[in-house]
This record gives sequence, C-alpha cells and structure tokens, in this order.
Amino acid sequence: MTQAADLPIWAALPIALLLVLGAGLALIGTLGLLRLRTFYERVHAPTLGTTLGIGCVLAASMLFFSLLQTRFVLHEILIAILMVVTTPVTLMLLVRAALYRDRIEGSQPVPPKAGDHMPSAGA
Repeated sequence: MTQAADLPIWAALPIALLLVLGAGLALIGTLGLLRLRTFYERVHAPTLGTTLGIGCVLAASMLFFSLLQTRFVLHEILIAILMVVTTPVTLMLLVRAALYRDRIEGSQPVPPKAGDHMPSAGA
C-alpha cells in the first residue's frame, strides 16, 4: 500500500473516519454480545453492529480504491449485497430455531404461538 501516501487529505480524512466508525460499531456489537443476558437480547447487538460496521469499512474501501486505482468497486458492492441479504436471514433462522426449542421445553419468558391463548387474569 505504498500508494496511500499519494491520497489527498480531503479523501484521507473521510476514509479514516469511516474506518474508525466501522471498527467502533463492530466493537459495540461485540460488547453487546458479551453484556446482554438472554439469547434473544444477545443476537441483535452483533447483527446490527457488524452489519453497520462492515458497511462503513466497505464505504471506506470503495472510496479509497476508486480514488487511487480508478477501478469499479465490484468486490465491495458484492460483499455489501451478501451482508445485507445473509445477515437478517441468519438472524431470523437462529431466533426461530431457539424459539422452537424454548417452546418445546416450555421456557417461561418465551411468548406463545399466535394461535395459542393465554389464560386471562380473571379466569
């Protein structure tokens, strides 16, 4: 990366800001994974943190390589598309599997199925 010295200051500052912001968001997602108690709380923090974090890093990469190499940023666009598509799907599958397991086991904090009725307080 000897070409990085040729980068103008007006481009280096936003790239550095995007990289620091992306790393910070990924760190926040990681801390959320460690700090939150239940699986249902814990699954959201890394999903959102890493998705937003990698978005900032990809934006910095697109800016950097489009300015220095004047090439189309196809790799970064493909990574962004795959992250936007696969992260929510993975989250949904993990949560549904955990919800199914918890309903089978009869865990208390799990909401009932849509067709099941909860006994009313007055009954």
